[in-house]
This record gives sequence, structure tokens and C-alpha cells, in this order.
Amino acid sequence: MALIVQKYGGTSVANPERIKSLAARVARYKALGHQIVVVVSAMSGETNRLIALAKEIMPDPDPRELDVMVATGEQVTIGMTALALMELGIKAKSYTGSQVKILTDNSHTKARILSIDEHNIKQDLDDGYVVVVAGFQGVDADGNITTLGRGGSDTTGVALAAALKADECQIYTDVDGVYTTDPRVVPEARRLDKITFEEMLELASQGSKVLQIRSVEFAGKYKVKLRVLSSFEEEGDGTLITFEEENTMEQPVISGIAFNRDEAKITVLGVPDKPGIAYQILGPVAEANVDVDMIIQNTGADGTTDFTFTVHKNEMGKALSILRDKVQGHIGAREINGDDKIAKVSIVGVGMRSHVGIASQMFRTLAEEGINIQMISTSEIKIAVVVDEKYLELAVRVLHKAFELEAA
Repeated sequence: MALIVQKYGGTSVANPERIKSLAARVARYKALGHQIVVVVSAMSGETNRLIALAKEIMPDPDPRELDVMVATGEQVTIGMTALALMELGIKAKSYTGSQVKILTDNSHTKARILSIDEHNIKQDLDDGYVVVVAGFQGVDADGNITTLGRGGSDTTGVALAAALKADECQIYTDVDGVYTTDPRVVPEARRLDKITFEEMLELASQGSKVLQIRSVEFAGKYKVKLRVLSSFEEEGDGTLITFEEENTMEQPVISGIAFNRDEAKITVLGVPDKPGIAYQILGPVAEANVDVDMIIQNTGADGTTDFTFTVHKNEMGKALSILRDKVQGHIGAREINGDDKIAKVSIVGVGMRSHVGIASQMFRTLAEEGINIQMISTSEIKIAVVVDEKYLELAVRVLHKAFELEAA
């Protein structure tokens, strides 16, 4: 008998038929003697609908009240899922994040989990119940409802698996595993049987939408076995995310290509080339809870330099306002520009550690297609570049072919 946490995304609970199908799958696992915790997202499109409703009332909604609204999406699906299980004769009980209790910090709309009280869930499992938990949400120390940000249900699932010391955390989604890249962009993309946590973390952080980055971080930190599966297929092993790196001759140099359309570039022109200037620019941005991704500072000339960084496209306006109101005059910058017509493309693979020439192959491939590189960022197993948004899909296709990722 195993303790398994199964997380189902929005498309897996999109309507009553899909929820009944989910319940039937859980029933099969339960019949084998396993203890099951089910984590569900809101029904497909529901969170967007609730956000749109909030914006009809207040164009820039108050974060606390927005969390109160959007958290109701998951409350509907936990109730429906528990009912579907009961209809099959299975004992089931649903919990919201606050009922569990999933304690978070108070960063509304992107809270972080601090602890989970697993006592009630363990008791219910021992009593033969399937426990259904609302993903994406928690509660802060003052009792306020919080949400974990986009894809937060993955984090809920992995965090529960860690707290319960589950044997496996299964992430059910609308794809049957992790692919070398998005099959909608490259039809030849191939499903990976397994991938290392390190590679999955890079792919998630660089824009792969299969798993939320924090869920992969959690799984790596607490050694949670993670498997990505399709909720639309009865069979299949999906993709296992593993800790071991295989040192075989067939190990591919590159495992996958991630891309992100949601980035914007901000350039601060003519700033003094002196110590502390990066902090004076990025400090106020960080204080406003705006995440910065890639950073470039040009070589100084005539005592000044240009400083460029990327943020999420939705936060470009906020970052520009902060820089123009609080930073530009203070540091004496000449000009501040924003560009949201960019995209980031990244190649990822643990094989980079033992192979040279990967960067030059990537740059040559893009150059041959006339694709200009605006920014570059590297790690031990990743190379990321920023390009003009209109060249994104072309870049992904040519790189996928150049590194022979379609070959098994």
C-alpha cells in the first residue's frame, strides 16, 4: 500500500464529466489499497473569469480581496470531486487551504507556503477516506485567505506530498509528460521518459509551463518523487523527474528547450559607472515585490553605463513608474525605456557540463536565421537568450533541429 498525492489541473476538472472521470481513476487506485490525497485546481478558465470580474469593479484590484475571490474557484471543484467520489461509494472529505491548514506568508496573489498541518489528513486517510484538498490557496497567520500564484496547485500537491511523506506525487495535466519543447510549436517534439530535477527546475524557470517552478523546488528540497501524467489517457508512465543523472554514452547533451513570451526588457540609460549603482536601481524594484530575471550592464564609457534587466510583462509598467519616480532623478540617469516585444529562449541539459561548443552552436544556429540576440544568460546546464518576439517560434524550431532533439 502506498500513499499517493494526485494533483489535477484545470483541464482535468473542466466539467462534471471530467470530474467523474477523475473520480473513476482515483477509485481504481483506492481499490488497489492505496491511500489517496487529491489536489485540484479550479475548473478551466474559472480563475481568469473571476479575475476579469474583479477588474470590472476595480481595474487594479486590491490583492487581499482578489485572493478572497479567486480562491472560490478551487472550493467549487473540491466539493464536486468529493461528491463524485461519494457517488462511486468511496468515503471522501474535502478541505480548503485554510481548513488543512496550509500556512503561508502574507504576500497576496503570490504567497509562499510556510508549513502544513497534516494531522487531520493523516487521520482521515487512516479512517479510509480519500482526502480532497483545494490547490493554489492557503491562509496567513492573521487568518487571511492567500493564493500561491499561477500554477500554485502544483506547489500545493508537492508540499502536501512532502508533509505527508508520500511515496509519489503524480501531477495530472493535459499532456502526457515533459517534452523536449512545446509540441504546439515543434510537432516533432518528443516525450522524455525521465529528466533530472536540476533540468526540470531550469526548464520551469525558463518558461516551460508543465510544472510551476516552486513545485519543482519543493520536490527537489524534500526528495519528493514526482511524475507528470495525462489525465486524458488511461495508460502510460508519463515522465519521471529523478535525482539521478545517468552517465551513459547515449545521454543527450540538451534535454529540452523552454521559452517565455511573458518577459519585458527595461533599460536605464546613462547611469553613473560607480559602485552601488545596481543596488540603487534594483533595490526599489525589489521592495515593490517585482521579480527581476536577466541583468546586463554595459562596459562604462565617459563615466556612465547602460543597465538592462528583464521583468514579467505584467509588471513592466509598475517597474517603469518606480524607476522614473524614485530612481532616475536620484542617480542622474539620462533615460529609461521599456520593451515588451521580446521573448526568451533557453536550452537546458546536464550534458552541457561535459560538452564544449554548445553556446557557439546555439549562437551560430540563430545567426544563420538572421535572429539577433539582445541578452544572454548562462548557468552550468542552461543558456538563455532574449530575442525579438516575432522570431520566437522560428528560434525554437531551428534549435530543436540543430540539437537533434526529435531523435530518440
